[in-house]
Amino acid sequence: MGTHTIKSHGTKVARDHMLDWLILLLLVLIEVILFVIHPFYRFVGKDMMTDLKYPLKENTVPAWSVPMYAVLLPVAIFLLFYTRRKDVYDLHHSILGLLFSVLITAVITDAIKNAVGRPRPDFFWRCFPDGNELYNRWGNAVCHGRESDIREGHKSFPSGHTSWSFAGLGFLSIYLSGKIKAFDQKGHVAKLCIVFFPLLIASLVGISRVDDYGHHWQDVFAGGLLGLVVAAFCYAQLFPPPYNDEGWGPYEYFRALEESRSNTNSGESVNELDVQPISLAVVSQQVRKHGNQFAALEDLESGRR
Repeated sequence: MGTHTIKSHGTKVARDHMLDWLILLLLVLIEVILFVIHPFYRFVGKDMMTDLKYPLKENTVPAWSVPMYAVLLPVAIFLLFYTRRKDVYDLHHSILGLLFSVLITAVITDAIKNAVGRPRPDFFWRCFPDGNELYNRWGNAVCHGRESDIREGHKSFPSGHTSWSFAGLGFLSIYLSGKIKAFDQKGHVAKLCIVFFPLLIASLVGISRVDDYGHHWQDVFAGGLLGLVVAAFCYAQLFPPPYNDEGWGPYEYFRALEESRSNTNSGESVNELDVQPISLAVVSQQVRKHGNQFAALEDLESGRR
């Protein structure tokens, strides 16, 4: 009764959540638009350049690798749990919640990036790659570097690497805490190591952004907080809290179980009602049969009188 596979219930689950997947596509479109448009070019004076002369380095964690460990890795773990439990509700809701977590975080992150336009710590070398400074009459920097470098140089706050990392790996951490029942009050501290490991990876990614001089520490802190909060909200939409007795499965799974039990009980009640008319018919036949015998005895007694 507790098995709901892709083959048996997959079509129903996908149909019930069609609107959610359409909203995901809309979020993807919004994210593409936010990534393409130019950010706000904030005023950067000569005295401000003192804190923006850190060297321009390659990223320790490439941008292309972020979806790999923040999205594909959690999905692979969700699939492992599916192969064991055969619960399409858990698989579908975990993937849906993860994608919502990452995409909502991405949209919020890039919207704030474009609105704030904070220069990165390495902005000087993005603006003046040859080291020759140039300022207009208001004291604002007149950049002559590559347009793409200048545009990205105004996207420091908050950190996208960090927010994506905590949105994906933070969701995975909460998911694992529910699956392994980390808060079952039995004192198995080893379970917390599994829960904290994804958060450690996300934290190291954030630290690498400061070490690469691509972000200020405030950018990383804000990005991590943003991603983790969004992940918690998205998880709470689909799953009970990890400390709950039913925290190991999605809400819809338990609703499906209740419906199955209700249908089973209804079937049993119908069978009992079907048995009652049959029993009454048998009894009536017996009564009629014995009733005739009793009537014959009464006639015999009345004859004797």
